[in-house]
Amino acid sequence: MEDPSEIIQKLQLAGKGRAEREEHYQSMKVPIVEEVLKNLLEDLSTENLRRDRGSVVDDVKDLLLHADPLWLLNHYRQGETLNIVHLYIDLTVSLTLYAALPRCETDIGELPNSAYSTIPGRAQSVAETFQLLLSKLSVRPLQASSSPAELSPDSVLNAISPHLVIFCATHCQERPWTNAASRLAADELLAATVQASGCKTVVELLCGSQEEGHGALAIVLHLMKPQMNKNTWKLNPATKHVFRWLLQRVRRPWLSEHLDTVLPPSLLFSDDYRTENKILGVRCLQHVIDNVPASELLQYNRAQVVYHALFNHLYTPEASLVQVVLSCLLDLLPLIEKPFVTRGQQRANRYDKVFCLILTHMEVEDKIPLRRVYAKHLPVFIERLGILVVRHLKRLQRVILGYLEVYDGPEETARLCVLQAFQSMIQQAWPRMSMRLEILLKSLLRFIYDVATDQSPTPPRVREELLQDATQCLILLNRCCERKVTVLLEGVRQNCENATVLECLLRVQQDV
Repeated sequence: MEDPSEIIQKLQLAGKGRAEREEHYQSMKVPIVEEVLKNLLEDLSTENLRRDRGSVVDDVKDLLLHADPLWLLNHYRQGETLNIVHLYIDLTVSLTLYAALPRCETDIGELPNSAYSTIPGRAQSVAETFQLLLSKLSVRPLQASSSPAELSPDSVLNAISPHLVIFCATHCQERPWTNAASRLAADELLAATVQASGCKTVVELLCGSQEEGHGALAIVLHLMKPQMNKNTWKLNPATKHVFRWLLQRVRRPWLSEHLDTVLPPSLLFSDDYRTENKILGVRCLQHVIDNVPASELLQYNRAQVVYHALFNHLYTPEASLVQVVLSCLLDLLPLIEKPFVTRGQQRANRYDKVFCLILTHMEVEDKIPLRRVYAKHLPVFIERLGILVVRHLKRLQRVILGYLEVYDGPEETARLCVLQAFQSMIQQAWPRMSMRLEILLKSLLRFIYDVATDQSPTPPRVREELLQDATQCLILLNRCCERKVTVLLEGVRQNCENATVLECLLRVQQDV
């Protein structure tokens, strides 16, 4: 093949008409595009490329910069339409591989940051090359061509756009293998891909529109599938992040169509031994739960599989993981359990099972971060159980009163959440409060006095919020115990000299 610079010189045909250009191609003996692409692909596949700092990529960039769209889309041999489309796909794949991450053979699925030192520069160069190609494919002639030798730009765009989406998703996120310049280049390429495809958003590119049918997501997931099984997903550190990036952009009603494709990788990531991978997998599962109809999740026991995977994570001592798992379970349980009002006196279900495990962990937990996570979700579980929380009332009372006795730091996150749980317990299990009034009242009064006389660096607004929530617990107790609390507080008021405590007691007595 001729030197790329000679071909580029022959392709500088700005301002010429179609007939003039075709005549110029013949007179200058310009090679057909198939031959040029095949030679570039051969050069890109050589092992010397990575040592050459992208000289071949620069040749591709220069060629696309000066090439005429007519030449890029012309095929002069009968039956070569599919062949040239495949050549553009191969060129896209080869350029993508040039900026691909090094293969990771470690069990943790991560490489040191130094291993990615050359990736941002390569990614930026490849992104610029792709943008040149898109700019050429986006050119539309004023009159439609009737020549059978001219390929439709849309056929090439549709073929390469799934590969471009994966490339952009790999390099547009803040990761060890990207920098500000490569992320900007990837973002610009993604915007150019959306525009060239005639779409308004990335979501439309992936999912299609209601009028025009399916988008590129099915092909993108098909291309990624070989990289997302248990033996391969750690070989490329970007795979899990690309998958989540794609998943986050697909919502109702489109995600249900791809449920069988996106659910297995989500479960696979959540089952890893590394906490960060578990968290990523659980977040993917939550997105699936929130954006797929319940009927689809319940089919083939999919929801049961997800539930068991999440439940097993509750035995972990990592607060960050427990946080996302409990949030995900709160979204999943309503799908597989009926509301308590229709259950009557049914036996204990998954709500009870999860709640029992939470109480078990809370009773013995001494790590402040985990105590805060459990306390944060306790009120929601109490409200979900409703009156059936009486099944766990003895243990729940012990947990709540125990947590009220432990200082939680200046922000008092755990004790504020436990006071909300206290209020929920009174509201949901109010028929049982009168028989527990004495111990509950003593605990609340002790708590109010401790907070009122506290000398710790707790901010005044936090102290006021604690006192307000504790006072509200007294008010709720008073209402469900036929005003017995008011009578019992009379003796306390007569013997108390602390103004803050007296103010709280006065609010209770003034409640009508």
